[in-house]
Amino acid sequence: MTELVLIIAALFPAILLWVYIWKQDAQREPTNWLIKAVMYGIAIAFPVSLLEFAINSAFFGTNGGPTTLLGTTFEAFFVAALPEESFKLLALWLILRKNPFYDEHFDGIVYAVSIGLGFAAIENVLYLFDNVENWRSVAISRAFLAVPGHYAFAVLMGYYYSLHHFVDHSQRAAILILFMPVLAHGIYDALALSGMVNLYVGSVCFIVLIYFCVKMHKFAQKKVVAHIQRDKEYRTSV
Repeated sequence: MTELVLIIAALFPAILLWVYIWKQDAQREPTNWLIKAVMYGIAIAFPVSLLEFAINSAFFGTNGGPTTLLGTTFEAFFVAALPEESFKLLALWLILRKNPFYDEHFDGIVYAVSIGLGFAAIENVLYLFDNVENWRSVAISRAFLAVPGHYAFAVLMGYYYSLHHFVDHSQRAAILILFMPVLAHGIYDALALSGMVNLYVGSVCFIVLIYFCVKMHKFAQKKVVAHIQRDKEYRTSV
């Protein structure tokens, strides 16, 4: 087993999802801007990991972790979801604030997904190299859960970012840009982490997690279709 195999296994699900969303774009974004967005997603992984370590250490100790379901829920929302999605939003704002090609609703989703999957890809590489002995099971579980999870969180962020930018300039719409991906991410992680403190509850929560993921991806797909339709209607009206 070579390092190349690990890297391919780690990157493949992110690439597959990125190609899917890229193909949905009727007026595709310049390659250099998309690469830049992916690189932003990779770059933020490092400050995010430092921030997560600092928050985790402050509440659970340097080598500690949650020992209750309340603790795992706290970790899910405030150690993982909020820092990660906040940095992704910062990266999205940086990539779009002076982007002359940001002229359609769906563009927000494309760039957000590029950032989100860049983050997911480097995170996946680190996870697989940290679990070399059982990398196959880790790669499979993350390919079906964690990486698609980051994809769905990104779709939600990109959808609400464009909704606020083009359609609804209210404070409520602005709040939803961060609130919705943090909520989805937090629920996902809370269900996934529950097995750390209670095996039986964790088993039940895993079943709930699968159900939640199916619902989350259906919801995200509706958002994809909604912005595609908005752009289609706009192009036919001009």
